[in-house]
Amino acid sequence: MARDQNNKKGIRFRKPSTRAFRREGKRLEDYSFFDWLHGYLYSRWPYFYIRVGIGEHNLSRFFVPLWNLITKIFQINSADKDDPERVTFADSYHGKVVAPGEARQLVSVKQDIDLRNLDKIIPYKKARDIVLQNPESIVVLDCPCRMARPNPCLPLDVCLVIGEPFASFTIEHHPGHSRRITSEEAVNIIEEEHARGHVQHAFFKDAMLNRFYAICNCCSCCCGAMQAWRNGVPMLESSGYVARVNPEDCELCGQCAEICPFGVIKMTDETVLIDETTCMGCGICVSHCPQNALTLARDSRKSEPLIIEKLIQDEITK
Repeated sequence: MARDQNNKKGIRFRKPSTRAFRREGKRLEDYSFFDWLHGYLYSRWPYFYIRVGIGEHNLSRFFVPLWNLITKIFQINSADKDDPERVTFADSYHGKVVAPGEARQLVSVKQDIDLRNLDKIIPYKKARDIVLQNPESIVVLDCPCRMARPNPCLPLDVCLVIGEPFASFTIEHHPGHSRRITSEEAVNIIEEEHARGHVQHAFFKDAMLNRFYAICNCCSCCCGAMQAWRNGVPMLESSGYVARVNPEDCELCGQCAEICPFGVIKMTDETVLIDETTCMGCGICVSHCPQNALTLARDSRKSEPLIIEKLIQDEITK
């Protein structure tokens, strides 16, 4: 009887998606067993992982210092803070702000793609590839950040896991918190969340095979990445655009300042002030301006936009 129970546990651990995740990791030269184990733990227990990471779990005081020690041991962080090759936490786990049109493109890809080292778009030292295998395989997951909060924003099912092996891993290990959806349903979620004033982030993580794996629809009150950004951890990258106002159309209603999820818009008696250095170009203010007085403009000081259709076309014409 004990042997049968152990066999069942073994089978549970060796789910097809787990094996697929491991096989894919073995193909990568710079992806160690420790990286895979980290990715497995992150994907297998995301609600615990995120709760600890954002300080919403009683064990945060223990696990966060322990994790910092482990990363130092495995040389994820360099001892020299001025070292240009130093890899920080933000380099290993980060999000790229994408305007809603670009997010819609990411969930509408119909072909496998393999785009590597997109440093001009994803300017981090690690996890900057877009490798989509079976991109029409999309799963929506109850947001771990929202689930961790005492009074979360609703709805909960807003995190989009895209492609394999990630989508199957999520659905196999979290059947009660996830479901498969079509690309059309994913587009609807993006549009509905944007209408609520929530930001679309394309997320990348070193432990997730060093690449893009999900689009999160993030609210400033629940999102752990936005919390980190406010605390000075640069784990969010601009879309490549900034919001700009046309004074002739602006009626100083103040709605843009109220809804800006990054808090970079201020009102005066005479004008709207947008801090372009910190504006992330999410487009929330643009779509919520009743006078259509705001637009998104390309800012050459920032990284290039993540326009997947353009990247695919560029790859074809190489």
